[in-house]
Amino acid sequence: MTKELFFGESVEMYLKTIAELANLREFVPITSIAERLGIATVSASEMIHRLQDHGLLNHTPYKGVQLTKRGAHKANKVIRNHRLWETFLVDKLGFGWESVHEHACRLEHAVSDEVVEALDRFLEHPETCPHGNPIPDAEGKMPRLPGKQLLHFDVGESGVILRILPNEDYDILCNYLAARDIKPGEKLTVEEIAPFEGPISIRLGEQVHALGRNIAQQIVVRPEKEFVEAAA
Repeated sequence: MTKELFFGESVEMYLKTIAELANLREFVPITSIAERLGIATVSASEMIHRLQDHGLLNHTPYKGVQLTKRGAHKANKVIRNHRLWETFLVDKLGFGWESVHEHACRLEHAVSDEVVEALDRFLEHPETCPHGNPIPDAEGKMPRLPGKQLLHFDVGESGVILRILPNEDYDILCNYLAARDIKPGEKLTVEEIAPFEGPISIRLGEQVHALGRNIAQQIVVRPEKEFVEAAA
């Protein structure tokens, strides 16, 4: 008989990490999970096998892992906690949107579901966090939002930044973007796409910024043409 898995902070961090990395790919490599968590690949592999044994994910050799429905539900509950705390820190305590990720990482495991639901009511049920990412509901369902990654825009294409996707250097990424006023709600236009995997240059107002493609893939934008079509 399989022993029940204890859902402590370590397990929650694995599930949340896999869910966030799955924003960018169908299968999440174990090496990416290990890198994100700052641990050895062999340690990550051991936990992956445990999570698979308990029906939380499926591991396909040479491809990576995918969360099962049960695993995604539990991951989304942690993400809900995290993003509600981020919202509280920004909206109620006055923190900058770019600086709350690490604080929320500590808070997301610290309180009961009852406290989280009280926090949600206190915040009047926000739909997105300060980074623009969707907040799962109390049942662990993740809303689907529009938009596409800046990485897939063409030269001359414009749009409004919707959200900044999480990555392994989230605080560094967000502080870098905030210093250049690249944040949710800002309108941008792609000015140039350098060849050979070079940077993507975007215009925000009078400023032009060259962004590496690894950064551009973390920025989700709603194309301007979608606004035009919606208004038609």
